[in-house]
Amino acid sequence: MPELIEPKKHCNSCPRLTTFRQENSKLYPNYHNGAVNNIGPMDAEIMILGLAPGLQGANKSGKPFIGDQSGDLLYAALSKLGYTNGEFHNGNKFKLNRALVTNAVRCVPPQNKPTAAEINNCRPYLLSLIDNMPKLKVIFALGKVAHDTALRTFGLQVSAHKFMHGCEYKLREGLWLVSSYHCSRYNLNTKVLTEEMFLSALTQAQRLSRQ
Repeated sequence: MPELIEPKKHCNSCPRLTTFRQENSKLYPNYHNGAVNNIGPMDAEIMILGLAPGLQGANKSGKPFIGDQSGDLLYAALSKLGYTNGEFHNGNKFKLNRALVTNAVRCVPPQNKPTAAEINNCRPYLLSLIDNMPKLKVIFALGKVAHDTALRTFGLQVSAHKFMHGCEYKLREGLWLVSSYHCSRYNLNTKVLTEEMFLSALTQAQRLSRQ
């Protein structure tokens, strides 16, 4: 198995993200303000693939989806399906099992919108992560950007695998992609996504992971 490659905390591969991180370090000196690596076991069966760290969430805590409303929904759903040991509470009193959480882009982008070049710069970390997860069966993508990133990582055409909530596609033999609307505050507030819809899609991913 190849060595796992993770970005350094103060990665400078993306000039725009580096500048934004430096600005945030002055505004929020107690925040993590760096590349956010994954959490969860490497022998996980399911990978939760998000977009990028949120300014007041993972960029603050240093852990993906910890500290904001999207993480509240994500980790509550994972807990319901048995992917946590202990109760999720402020990101501290739980431990993931059989699930790993990461992002397509590891540093917080302005307005939560990474560029195509920034996504490409982070792709080697995603590839390395996948190569080091021997039991991985499903990538659960949160939103279209994560969906498209997973497809491009495996050389699949985005146009032939359109993003829809609850869609599922085979990435390679033994590995599936299941996608959901992102569990963002905006999607929840506008009812684009409900807790029931999200849990249903995650249950779908769990079912595929057990085949």
